[in-house]
Amino acid sequence: MANGLVLYGYWRSSAAYRVRIALNLKGLSYESRPVHLVRDGGEQHAAAYRSVNPQGLIPCLLDGDRVITQSLAIMEYLDDIHPELETALLPVDARGRARVRALAMVVACDIHPLGNLRVLQQLESQFSADETQRGEWSRHWIASGFKALEAMLADHAATGRYCHGDTPGLADACLVPQFYNALRWKLPLDDYPTLRRICQACNDLEAFQRAAPEAQPDAPKSEK
Repeated sequence: MANGLVLYGYWRSSAAYRVRIALNLKGLSYESRPVHLVRDGGEQHAAAYRSVNPQGLIPCLLDGDRVITQSLAIMEYLDDIHPELETALLPVDARGRARVRALAMVVACDIHPLGNLRVLQQLESQFSADETQRGEWSRHWIASGFKALEAMLADHAATGRYCHGDTPGLADACLVPQFYNALRWKLPLDDYPTLRRICQACNDLEAFQRAAPEAQPDAPKSEK
């Protein structure tokens, strides 16, 4: 690869999904290295992957000999090292940057961790939660976060076609994968018209389409 970027991810991981969006918005090419989160007990637990990322989570970005983990850190890193490329993921002003980070963190820090695969697996193994109960759990926490996001975005002067103004960025890269999860868990979405509108605008863009789970090389054929 010309720029030496390698992304370890999984087709349906929302954290990897948001990094793929960021890479595409920045116009950066990268090599995709799938890590299957379920097969053989989860390839993320294997020694080979733990030697790359001791936390055993995805995504993980390699930039030459640099290893960057955590999706928000990866996205800000891409913005910092390539400020000249394509879309800026964060605004230039301090207030705008704080707002976008706050919106992104509602998803990445408050909603997503509670519905992560390892949390759902723990609910099943330790508390015998069945699929119906895991679905109720996931819908509850997504709805809680979406209610807050809708209030933060609706009628706010800084909200435009996208979460912040008329250029997609860090917050949109977090919102769209979480919206995908909401659809997957069959969460009713009538109460979130602003989120629906923004996600539709994002998904009309090639950068988001190429990052979609079904477009990934490791997606099951039935999903493509």
